[in-house]
Amino acid sequence: MSEFDELSSATRIAELQQQVQSLQQQLLQAQKMSSVGALASSITHEFNNILMTVINYAKMGVRHKDAATRDKAFDKILAAGHRASKITTGMLSYARQQGDRRESMDLVPLIEDVLVLVEKDLQRYRIRLTTQFDGHPFAAVNSGQVQQVLLNLIINARQAMEQGGNLTVTVRANSELAQAEISIRDSGCGIPPDKLRRIFEPFFTTKSVDEQGQGGTGLGLSLARDVMEAHGGRIRVESAIGSGTTFTLKFPLIPAPAARPAAAQKVV
Repeated sequence: MSEFDELSSATRIAELQQQVQSLQQQLLQAQKMSSVGALASSITHEFNNILMTVINYAKMGVRHKDAATRDKAFDKILAAGHRASKITTGMLSYARQQGDRRESMDLVPLIEDVLVLVEKDLQRYRIRLTTQFDGHPFAAVNSGQVQQVLLNLIINARQAMEQGGNLTVTVRANSELAQAEISIRDSGCGIPPDKLRRIFEPFFTTKSVDEQGQGGTGLGLSLARDVMEAHGGRIRVESAIGSGTTFTLKFPLIPAPAARPAAAQKVV
């Protein structure tokens, strides 16, 4: 092969690698929008409840002229507005494309933002949520990608508990292994051993499409593994038929950022 042919081949390989990276980003974004679609019905219902709260308390404030009743109405309207703002902020943050940029983040608020989005969906399917936060471990993460993995795992857990159940979300620092860990444990049907070995394979799925048209693509867990490996971490799964499934995300643990010193007050 001539020097020209070698250069041409190297250029073509570089072009193909760029195309693969671009397609991977598009696939991640498509999977992200699919996860949002799974929550659309519950979030719409929640916003309808918020609007009804605002309307009803606004009417009460208009009808009653005493200060105490009006203050109560304003407080309820303000609380409903904050709730709506928190949901929309979470949705916009989740849907935003962030490329591959990573930053030091506390994993507790990271997952709390996801739980805001799934709270009503879990209640709708009679799933009791328990959180166990052991400290505030930090990791260098792309928040959008990690939240996408978490949301996919939570939706999978909900789909595994058709008759309701318990979902436990745990965050902790494993100092001995220098790892920051997030675990998603459900009390669902469990995964058969022969399928458990294959769940991270692309396009392999253990479930059919649900009533919202979600699930069954076999891409969610494969993408989750890719995201974790890109973060220098791992995803692990334990499951038993009839006893549920636990997925654990393991990130390299990093020190918490030093607190910024308070600005010195200027004496006049």
